Amino acid sequence: MKRIFILAGGYSKERKISLSTAKSVYSELKKDKNYKISICEPDGNFIKNLRKFKPDCVFNLLHGRYGEDGYVQAILETEGVKYTHSGVLSSSIAMDKDISKKIFFKNKILTPKYIKYSFDIPYKEIVSKIKKKIGFPVVIKPINEGSSVNVFICTKKNIISKLKSLKNYKRILVEQFIPGREIQSAIIGKKKLGAIELKPKRKFYDYQAKYDSKAKTEHIIPVNLSKKQYEKLMNITLKVHNLMGCRGVTRSDFKYYQKKFYLLEINTQPGMTKLSLVPEISAYNGINFISLIKLILKDASINK
Repeated sequence: MKRIFILAGGYSKERKISLSTAKSVYSELKKDKNYKISICEPDGNFIKNLRKFKPDCVFNLLHGRYGEDGYVQAILETEGVKYTHSGVLSSSIAMDKDISKKIFFKNKILTPKYIKYSFDIPYKEIVSKIKKKIGFPVVIKPINEGSSVNVFICTKKNIISKLKSLKNYKRILVEQFIPGREIQSAIIGKKKLGAIELKPKRKFYDYQAKYDSKAKTEHIIPVNLSKKQYEKLMNITLKVHNLMGCRGVTRSDFKYYQKKFYLLEINTQPGMTKLSLVPEISAYNGINFISLIKLILKDASINK
């Protein structure tokens, strides 16, 4: 019997998503009598519970800070326990949008232009800088959040008020707004899993569009691309996955505009809820939910 320790919940703004993901995964795994499963929060008793349970593998289903930024991965490496998804360094790099984009630029992967902003810079100065280097509208987002938490599309009129609303964050990414189609693609191991297009009813594919069924975001699969363009998309997706040193499953988010793919970011801990994209992409390509879970578990390791 394989002992699986599911790590979920946590302290980030994505806590609810993590718990929902854990519930989905647990309900599938418990159907198989070959698994003994324990669900645990990363709280003060986390290491004590981990050692007591003695798992064969930790299924890391945390999202956001501390869960996908290399923090919990470092703890699991120290404990010598196999865990799912990416390792310490790749998780840390992928979570930091500034470092990620520097890697994209260096490796000639098309990504929107950006400016890094910290709150010691006067607001008028950043407005002037945006005009010169990027142009309005822009997208502003925290450098180290996921699930489109606190992401805004800004014009010259509302940029200052939106920046003020993010004052709790030390660093903000101010990014060129790219219009066009929202396309997301996934990798598992070294396999190109597939892609999906999203048509949100909202202004863009934000937190609510991702996780609220009432938002009625349209999911389009297969994606309407030529064979050549689809292959190009999946080649970029695999290249980024390998370039960042990722493991297990990743999802990359793109904008497709004027026949060009703009990489926005790579996610090392994509959601596994009923509304999540990776399970949907997998199912379309003949991999059901439990098979996807088992593939992720199979890839679990340490010393990443």
